[in-house]
Amino acid sequence: MSKNSLRELYVEELKDLFSSENQMTKALPKMAKVASSNELRQGFEEHLEQTRGHVERLQQIFEQLEEKATGKKCLGMEGLIKEGAETMGEDFEDALMDAALISAAQRVEHYEIAGYGSVIAYADLLGESEQASLLRETLEEEKETDEKLTELAKEINAEAQQGDPGSEEEDQPRDKRKSRKAA
Repeated sequence: MSKNSLRELYVEELKDLFSSENQMTKALPKMAKVASSNELRQGFEEHLEQTRGHVERLQQIFEQLEEKATGKKCLGMEGLIKEGAETMGEDFEDALMDAALISAAQRVEHYEIAGYGSVIAYADLLGESEQASLLRETLEEEKETDEKLTELAKEINAEAQQGDPGSEEEDQPRDKRKSRKAA
């Protein structure tokens, strides 16, 4: 069946975002569990609560549109989550794992920011101002999360660099350094 209206595209994109957000509600607890930084762990836990709110907003929009929220799996998010899972399976030491988690999380945030930007434009064109407002609220939260991750990365990336060859830590015996296996 050929889709030939902006409304149909809007609904399809909303379904994609709904799938994305639901996938993230499953991925964020795993990321929080692997994080060694308390701030990063707390950030993932806080974003999980926000993400549940994003799902609720999307459900509200689907009710307004008299559409089902289900029926589409976001393959883009599925791929980003798979990449993140591969990263979590690596034997990185604490700060290096946290740096990798931040990188994976920011890819997700940028993907979501792009998606929300598109559906807001569609909602505006379709005259769905209440829906556009709900979507903007989510977009702002996604942007704030990305900014928080950037700030955390400054400290965590510096810690991760200290584990590079040639740093003072490398001169210590292996058992004196933090190791993910020991944790």
